[in-house]
Amino acid sequence: MIERIIFAGSGGQGIMLMAKVLAVAAMNEEKFLTWLPSYGAEVRGGTARCMLTISDKKIGSPNIAVADTLVAMNQPSLNKYLAMLKPDGLLVINASLAKFDKKMNKKMGLIEVPATEIALELGNIRVANMVSLGAYLSRKKIVSKQTFINTISDMAKTVNPALFEINKQAFLRGFNG
Repeated sequence: MIERIIFAGSGGQGIMLMAKVLAVAAMNEEKFLTWLPSYGAEVRGGTARCMLTISDKKIGSPNIAVADTLVAMNQPSLNKYLAMLKPDGLLVINASLAKFDKKMNKKMGLIEVPATEIALELGNIRVANMVSLGAYLSRKKIVSKQTFINTISDMAKTVNPALFEINKQAFLRGFNG
């Protein structure tokens, strides 16, 4: 098993965090991984991209030329990185901020989740990234749901334990559709 994922959005959308949480969850399941972040010059508001490869075998390079999955949190990121997604790959888009015409590629898997709207309903726009991750993991079982929730809990304890519940709710909303 090998899964190559590109997470893309604008600075401030939690692109690096979503890749990091998934990476830690994969490590907790003793998988191999590489994590390659890339920030635009502006950081908040500029482009942000993170390449994450998860595998059950050693990985030769962190760079991804062709992705199995693209998680695009906004339209500019979708436009910029769609060409890197393999033809039968999985596209996860934040439908609150990006649109894709499925007629353009009938082989591609598509998950459209209104992540920003759901995050606003939950009371914190900053958890849109966890909504998108939940939608992704509902389709691609790269790590178990429980491992992911435990990872969110462990990571929140080191930063701010109050963040756990809202991130868990966001993840479950995305996971359960």
